[in-house]
Amino acid sequence: MRIGVIDGGISSEKEISILSGREIIANIDKNKYEVKEILIEKEEDVFEKIKDIDFAFIALHGKFGEDGKIQAVLETKGIPYNGCGVLTSALCMDKNLSKKIFLSEGVKTADWVMVTPEDELPMDKLKKFGYPLVVKPNNGGSSIGIFLVKDEKELKAALEESFKYDKNVLIEEYIKGQEITCSMLDGEILPTIFINPSEEFFDYQSKYYDNGTKEVVGELPKHLDDKLKVIAKKCWKLFNLEVYSRIDFLIKDDEFYALEVNTLPGMTANSLVPKSAKAVGIDFPKLLDKVIDCSLRK
Repeated sequence: MRIGVIDGGISSEKEISILSGREIIANIDKNKYEVKEILIEKEEDVFEKIKDIDFAFIALHGKFGEDGKIQAVLETKGIPYNGCGVLTSALCMDKNLSKKIFLSEGVKTADWVMVTPEDELPMDKLKKFGYPLVVKPNNGGSSIGIFLVKDEKELKAALEESFKYDKNVLIEEYIKGQEITCSMLDGEILPTIFINPSEEFFDYQSKYYDNGTKEVVGELPKHLDDKLKVIAKKCWKLFNLEVYSRIDFLIKDDEFYALEVNTLPGMTANSLVPKSAKAVGIDFPKLLDKVIDCSLRK
């Protein structure tokens, strides 16, 4: 089988995408697959470079990766690919819509408002949230353009920066709790990973560069683990997730607050999904094999 690993892209997460793509290529079973890298520099590259392959392994992140667009192109070309379909990808990429869907089925999420550069800030509601506040692009990942702000001056500066990444930005109430991530493979829940950043806030710097950030596989108390399984499986059905995904949560006072659903989570050997899979004896090459097999079955 000829597999094209699509990486690069046009989003602010291009660097992470290339890391994912090249580690996939390095670890995929060469006895089973003929593999090549398809490096995307601009959207038009898709039409020129994606040919002579039987399967596309998407290692793109962010815009034109997780938003359903590349998935739609591949479907029109009749090329099977990893992960979720067009609509699911688009919904999960849009944090504002995702949060509304969470709430529709009783899944808690931090309260929020969405603003554009033209909007007047809803200060009454923000005062109700209280400081600190979280500012993040509506469509984005890898904690790029996300800020924890402690007063109105910092809020305006953070908005200005976040609008560089997206015309729609969320302002959320800050929930101080334990961040965890729940990886799922073919609908089954993999071991929980606890995220303990070196700083107060888990941003891009602490996620990828600060040595003090610890991502540890661990076990929740049984009553919380049971609760997590129910919520994660509800999210899997709610968003019509397929193959593999990662759902991020905060836990505070025994309550789970959904942060987001990642339909194409990072796939370097040290990324969270491979780390979680490894804890149950699924090494990185075997995980890639399972993702391909499951994607072909869908």
